[in-house]
Amino acid sequence: MSETVDSDVDEYDELSELRQRQKPQAQPSVDEAFDLDDLLPTIGEFGKYQKLLVFGICLPACIPCGFCAFNQLFMADTPDDYWCRIPELGDMQLEQRKYLAIPKELENDELVYSKCHTYGVNWTQLLDSLEDEADLTTLEPNSTWPVVKCTQGWEYNTTNVWSSIVIDFDLVCDQDIYPTIGLAALNTGGPVGVYLFGLLNDRAGRRLSYFTCLATLLAGSLMTSLSKDFWTWAGSRVIVGLTIPAVYQIPFIISLELVGENYRSFVTVMTCTFYTSGIMLLSVVTYLERDWVRLSYITSLPFYAYFLYMFVMPESPRWLLMRGRLEEALKILERMATVNGRQFPEAVHCKLEAQIRRDKLKKEKKKVANVGLRDLCRTPNMRLKTILITLSWFANETVYLGLSYYGPSLGTNQYVSFFLSAVVELPSYLCCWYFMDTWGRRWPLSLSMILGGVACVITVMLPDEAVDETLYLYLVSKALLSASFLIIYPFAGELYPTQVRGIGIGASSYIGGLGLIVIPFVTYLGKENLKLPLVIMGFVSMLGGMTGLRLPETLHHRLPQTIEEGEEFGKDWQLKDCCRCAQKQTVLSQPTSYENLDVLGGSSNTASEAEVELELRDNRLPRQQPPLSSIDERTPLEGPAGMASGSGRTVHRPSMKRLVRQMSIMDTQRTNDGTMQLTHWI
Repeated sequence: MSETVDSDVDEYDELSELRQRQKPQAQPSVDEAFDLDDLLPTIGEFGKYQKLLVFGICLPACIPCGFCAFNQLFMADTPDDYWCRIPELGDMQLEQRKYLAIPKELENDELVYSKCHTYGVNWTQLLDSLEDEADLTTLEPNSTWPVVKCTQGWEYNTTNVWSSIVIDFDLVCDQDIYPTIGLAALNTGGPVGVYLFGLLNDRAGRRLSYFTCLATLLAGSLMTSLSKDFWTWAGSRVIVGLTIPAVYQIPFIISLELVGENYRSFVTVMTCTFYTSGIMLLSVVTYLERDWVRLSYITSLPFYAYFLYMFVMPESPRWLLMRGRLEEALKILERMATVNGRQFPEAVHCKLEAQIRRDKLKKEKKKVANVGLRDLCRTPNMRLKTILITLSWFANETVYLGLSYYGPSLGTNQYVSFFLSAVVELPSYLCCWYFMDTWGRRWPLSLSMILGGVACVITVMLPDEAVDETLYLYLVSKALLSASFLIIYPFAGELYPTQVRGIGIGASSYIGGLGLIVIPFVTYLGKENLKLPLVIMGFVSMLGGMTGLRLPETLHHRLPQTIEEGEEFGKDWQLKDCCRCAQKQTVLSQPTSYENLDVLGGSSNTASEAEVELELRDNRLPRQQPPLSSIDERTPLEGPAGMASGSGRTVHRPSMKRLVRQMSIMDTQRTNDGTMQLTHWI
């Protein structure tokens, strides 16, 4: 009985608030800033227009990113065997030449020809001292000959690898770390490119930013193909790195801005799936083409066709509205409504025109509270959550990419291993999508990172001959880290308050990106000990997973809007919360739809109060049956302290605009006006 009373009181309170908003003198629909998310349900949240955009532009744009991010691994293949080149002995048979000029050394309890040393003999003088060829065949290496490092290049066993930058630029022995430096150079460009293209994205628009990014990527790839020395090649990789991940995030952002909120998680998962599919396709391409120059051409030239998107890719209406370009925005939105078979509401024209006129007449812009990184660390709970999110992000992104780089080093066939390392990501995305909405974010994130780290660490217990078993454990770890990699982005976005969400996600992702510069040097350690990089990455992953357990759960919770709410969110965390798989929730008011009450209030000026009441009651019909799970829709400040004195109900604060349920809605960082921005999240 008490639940019925509370429900009626709550409905009455919300209905009263709607009536108050409908008063003519308030004019909420005109004065309130236009939000594109309010219009999408009317003209189509995921209609034919959005599907053509997502499947025709956004998802194909993921392929060049995967190609250009990982083709470098196969450009830098190192042959199994190599030895010092001695030009004076070029006329001899190979085995005789190696026997005479290359000293032997102990390797894995076996005497083998040295890869980096030769005898320091004047071969021209020695050969001239021989009287005939018979003396040459009987010539034996002398133990008194000095041993020196190779100075005239190397010869390579090209049975398996016959073309790579290692062969062309002699990147072995003292220079065998150079390919690793090239990989670090690629990852150095990422954060810089996200910043630069992010500025261009905000100031010049999405279209210009995307095609500039695509041109930069193709120019860097062309420069890679034409490189004649290592440092030119490394410089070209920095240029390519500038565009990763911006080259696919820009059309990804356009897609997110034009689909409804409830479809953004689908777009995000599909983007990850196509990105992984591109990596799978790359493994096939690298298997078929072993010449590194032609491989560079093949993995870049087809994407010149993407410039045809100039004729079909729309500019972001949200960005156009922000810039006051009303006519262009309306043209795109009306076309969207037409393609989706919807009627574009005439009232939107009036609202947009009123907004543009108001913005032009204003002498001063609306003051927005200035927030920065300092605000994330000003209060203890926000400071702790920021540190934990950043540590978890750093560990997650670093280990995920490190495992991706290390795949070709395991197993008996590098192409099959690389292909399998991509295949295992696909089921992990689908499972992760389900578990995020049932178990929450914290436990799937932490468990996947901890178990993935354990799978890496226990490889050290396997004998060196257990090649296949090591690969299996690696694949398990890769699948688990892929799942956690999909979780960390929306989880961080839900934990940071709206007021500082863009700053928080940007800071955490940039710091996480620093790990990508370091991780190639960790995988380099595998040259001496194959399992050492796996053990290191395993411990980093487990540490990141354990830090995630201290974070509060966000599923079915109203997300914090202000820094003050962010400070209160999760402040009452206790150690026993780590053992909870699902958060305990209490029922205040259980909205079962994603309706925006402001839209109902602002767009129903001609509707009667009875119609508004009926719409509200229709949305609340599931209340008549026992809820399967209790959902706490309160903000952190709407707990017991936020109750109206003397009444048992919650005070609805006008600052809380949307009463929506958070069901793994994956978004990207935004500015204060709602404009989406680039993030260093591969």
